Amino acid sequence: MYATISDLLRDLFGISIPLPIQTFGFMMALSFMGAYYVSVLELKRMEANGLLKPLKVKRKFNEPITIVDYVTAVIIGAFLGFKLLEMVLDYDSLVANPQKFILSGKGSWFGALLGGVYAYYQKSKEAKALEGKIQETKEVIMHPYEVMGNVVGIAAIGGILGAKIFHNLENIDDLIADPMGSLLSFSGLTFYGGLIVAAVAILYYTGRLGIPNLIMCDATAAALMLSYGMGRIGCQLSGDGDWGIDNLAPKPEWLSFLPDWAWSYKYPNNVLGEGIPIPGCEGAHCNALLNPVFPTPLYEAVACILLFFVLWSVRKRFTIPGTFFLFYLLLNGIERFLIEKIRVNTTYHIGSAHITQAEIISFTFIIGALIGLAVLIKKHKTKTA
Repeated sequence: MYATISDLLRDLFGISIPLPIQTFGFMMALSFMGAYYVSVLELKRMEANGLLKPLKVKRKFNEPITIVDYVTAVIIGAFLGFKLLEMVLDYDSLVANPQKFILSGKGSWFGALLGGVYAYYQKSKEAKALEGKIQETKEVIMHPYEVMGNVVGIAAIGGILGAKIFHNLENIDDLIADPMGSLLSFSGLTFYGGLIVAAVAILYYTGRLGIPNLIMCDATAAALMLSYGMGRIGCQLSGDGDWGIDNLAPKPEWLSFLPDWAWSYKYPNNVLGEGIPIPGCEGAHCNALLNPVFPTPLYEAVACILLFFVLWSVRKRFTIPGTFFLFYLLLNGIERFLIEKIRVNTTYHIGSAHITQAEIISFTFIIGALIGLAVLIKKHKTKTA
């Protein structure tokens, strides 16, 4: 397993470059980039086919720089300078534990001074450039795909918040035992929590701009499947705990073409430090699981990336707004419900049944998608009758 990109480069190419980039975070960033690219392509196609129209948005021009603008810029500039200069001066500490470094109070006060002064200087330049110009509000034309930059930002913030909230609700004992650690840790993210919160925030934003919610859902459906699959690659590479239950069974003959680790794996050097020490290993991540487990992140990565190509190939056949997104929910729900059968997760006891949070949500997605498809198709038939 590779906690950092440096570990990955060292193992694959023999290159030793100390980089403060965690493997999981790197793959998450790539997943957002992939989702952005795919969504832009789909929004452009929808606009070209007349499903979406250009947006009329009111924008203010030549707004004067206020005291609040100066104060905000100086605070942000000072904070960035405080951290960035210290990153340069104490690069080893940053590489050793980026998360701890960023969340700590460690920084350079001289860097804060430089950052604050520079931010004030830039705002002063903006204020001088606005002198003599008349403040006005104009209506401008914006294409729907142009909002995707903001949508990705909202998805990142809402997704992380939702993922943390749902994870902590699922592991309430850990939250009570260590509230600050549970809330500020970069580990422990629940996909469905992120999906739900991010979706609500995005639809609120795009709805206010005039993009129909069902069309927006359809435009991002394939991107969501791709993003999830790419994110699971990060889980597999880093060994972040999203693995399966113990798998002590021999590899079936019909899977002989696969490497052994694709059937059962001990996740050596996993980022969580779970398991027992690896003999002769030195460094921060030197544990491996006692028993091999199903590598469920690998299975989900393969399944969801393949499902993305399925969705991408059939998307044009869904002509009723909302049905393509419901088809995505159906596939997503089935995939996640099945993988939960061999995946380690917190379970709830409902009568004699033991069920996970993801099973509850994925089953709800399956039923909701089927009902939604029936309703939308029936409505469409009624309108066209």
